Amino acid sequence: MKQGIHPNYRDVCFQDLSNGFKFVTRSCLQTKETIKMEDGRELPLMKVESTSETHPFYTGTQKSIDNLGGRVDKFRTKFAHLGKKK
Repeated sequence: MKQGIHPNYRDVCFQDLSNGFKFVTRSCLQTKETIKMEDGRELPLMKVESTSETHPFYTGTQKSIDNLGGRVDKFRTKFAHLGKKK
């Protein structure tokens, strides 16, 4: 590889702002903040709003559209005549 043309690919710590969950992965991300890890390493820190620890899709807390008070059924009955062929 040519020197000086590739981004710095290194370990980066991502921290979930809603619950403090941290995980380390490799990235080219440029950050201004750093964090001292439990093992003594000092890594660049990227703060994120949601991770797999807090996102409703991964935690199973999302709401199903079918359970929202019959709104889907109301929509289907209202527009059912549009889908019929003559």
